[in-house]
Amino acid sequence: MRKVYVAGGACTKYIGKFHPDFVWKRHPDFGKRENPDLQDYVRDAAIEALVDTHTTAAQVDKAFVGNFAGELFDNQGHLGASLAAADPDLAGKPIARLEGACASGGLAFAAGIDAIRAGADVVLVVGAEVQTTVSARDGANFLARAADYKRQRPIDEFTFPALFARRAKALTERTEATMEDFARASVKAYANAGRNPLAHMHAHKMTLEQASTVSDSNPTFLNNEELKPFLRVSDCSQVSDGGTALVLCSADGVARLGRKLADCSEVLACEVSTAALSADPSPLALDNSASAAKRAYAKAGVTAKEMQVAEVHDCFTVTEILMYEALGFADTGRGATLLREGATAIDGAIPVNTGGGLVGFGHPVGATGVKQVLELHRQFHSMCGDYQVGGDPTLGIAANMGGDDRTAVVTILRSAS
Repeated sequence: MRKVYVAGGACTKYIGKFHPDFVWKRHPDFGKRENPDLQDYVRDAAIEALVDTHTTAAQVDKAFVGNFAGELFDNQGHLGASLAAADPDLAGKPIARLEGACASGGLAFAAGIDAIRAGADVVLVVGAEVQTTVSARDGANFLARAADYKRQRPIDEFTFPALFARRAKALTERTEATMEDFARASVKAYANAGRNPLAHMHAHKMTLEQASTVSDSNPTFLNNEELKPFLRVSDCSQVSDGGTALVLCSADGVARLGRKLADCSEVLACEVSTAALSADPSPLALDNSASAAKRAYAKAGVTAKEMQVAEVHDCFTVTEILMYEALGFADTGRGATLLREGATAIDGAIPVNTGGGLVGFGHPVGATGVKQVLELHRQFHSMCGDYQVGGDPTLGIAANMGGDDRTAVVTILRSAS
């Protein structure tokens, strides 16, 4: 099997409401300028990634775009053709869009890997999403398409927050996890984002008291009375706009770009697992993500204990804790203890979501799975600035999840140096 390398990439700022660069009704530039649209993010991320890796568009053999709901949020589909417009030399290339809810970026990355293994030498992978064009309620309705819409939409007008509040309820009732543990995850995310200039919540602080307390600024907002107490605003990922892109190469492709393998990261495994949309998962576990992780560890020939840094899908704070268990960092029911002990902090034994994760960095849905891989690559090559992990990490894992653990993409990466 041909080896696959991440040569580098680029990430736009992830922005949305309350970010200083985001134009909204209270922004001083409201009415004077507009926020970037979806095609802007696709183009900008792609061009910046090509520049970062000293790649010309003519050198790209294939490209893939990860996006979930461009037609709904931005009235724009056909994003392969949109990417082709980013540079004249991309015209005529085979480019396709991949969709798998919040795992759309991960699927685009997996498709890029398959293309390299099938004979391509240089592949461009882009993930992008715009979600700030509609109200929170309309956006929640759009995002509910990632659930079994007819069956699950009635649970609450905020369908996905309710589905994960159900998980939080189950954990607090049947394991050692508490609502304060979920608050700790939020505090960690905001603290890491504060070190990351690209993060949506870079300029915002979150204390344990703020995250733990239900207030006007941190309400429980569900209509479902049974689930309402188990999710606060601080437990949620950000409604963000943004884009991220990667350049993947074969060994020949690395040479073609004039790069050194030592500047790259090698993909040891990338496993995709899909569960039935019509089935309700156990609220106590991310079994589909665990299945993908088990296969990835086996293919890579490594174990969870060897991981030195991780990027996990934290669409809600409870999801991060469940991901610790799905990836084998903690035993079943013990994920909250790992967080409580500080093991997943930047200076912990297994740093998780060092740039802020979805809660702090932001969650432009189609970009997340691409960004996670780029974050690992940057950690390996000491490119993370104030949130750089110590000890020169060389081995890490990314877990990107779509829907209520219905699509999972788990990638294991190591420095090629």
